[in-house]
Amino acid sequence: MSPSLPALADLQLFVRAAELGSLSQAARELELQPAAASASLKRLEQRLGARLMLRSTRALRLTPDGERFIAHARRALAALGDGLESLAADRAELRGELRVSAPSDFGRSWLRGWLDAFQQAHPQVRLSLALSDRLVDFYREPVDLALRYGVAADSGLIGRALLASNRRVLVASPDYVARCGAPATPDDLVAHACVAWMQSPVAGSARVHDRWRFSRGRERREPKIVPSCVSDDGALVRDWAVAGRGLAFKSWIDAADDLAAGRLLRLLPDWLGEPAPLHLLYASREHQPALLRAAIAHLLAQAAPLEQRASEAAGTGE
Repeated sequence: MSPSLPALADLQLFVRAAELGSLSQAARELELQPAAASASLKRLEQRLGARLMLRSTRALRLTPDGERFIAHARRALAALGDGLESLAADRAELRGELRVSAPSDFGRSWLRGWLDAFQQAHPQVRLSLALSDRLVDFYREPVDLALRYGVAADSGLIGRALLASNRRVLVASPDYVARCGAPATPDDLVAHACVAWMQSPVAGSARVHDRWRFSRGRERREPKIVPSCVSDDGALVRDWAVAGRGLAFKSWIDAADDLAAGRLLRLLPDWLGEPAPLHLLYASREHQPALLRAAIAHLLAQAAPLEQRASEAAGTGE
């Protein structure tokens, strides 16, 4: 005899507790008393005839049965959400909160304007934009959509290329070049002042981006620079470069406006900097809310002209 179907509230608590790693924290989010949350989980386990979680006063983890069941529970909750949304889709325009995380430099230079236009087209949408170069945890932080350079390390996330042709470029201000000259090869970087980005500290450590990778045909160079200034804010690194503090190895899209205006010069144009593709990241391709689907489509459309420019810049060295 198959187990009876669990209650919706029990499934919601189980999934959220697994995501947070805490039954008590999930209970607070769902406005439940600790005793009620414990009873809910016990009721779910009894209905399924399986132990789903191992709990102690300090930790919570899924059992093998819990690991197998949670994917089904998430799909069930998502399918129910889709059903509720489909009933309301014809009766209301896009509404709700869109929570976006993006790199600081790209967010200020480009994304803010794109999202402003999206919100103007859909005035019932509330926007929450977090600008940080720190990677976010989709399962523990309130975020629907993230934009990040590189490839997603979390295989559980869906990554969709927004700017696939984007690369890093070596830049400096005209003032710096007038004072200190320009490098002739990547190996010359060790003799120059450099400003660098570092990944936000994780577990007490920080990773400075001090290996700058270049290629020209079959040639490869990877000088290890010794930066005079480092920051985990990409926008500040760009500001330092514009102010003449040193060379910077910036994403082309983040430097494009400054290059066009002459505030920065591109150096070593015959060398290609390392790829820096920009991706949209989200938790699932299935059961996407209409608001998230519309936002993704809008950002892809806005980025299309920039993708063409990035491709041309990589091909011509401009």
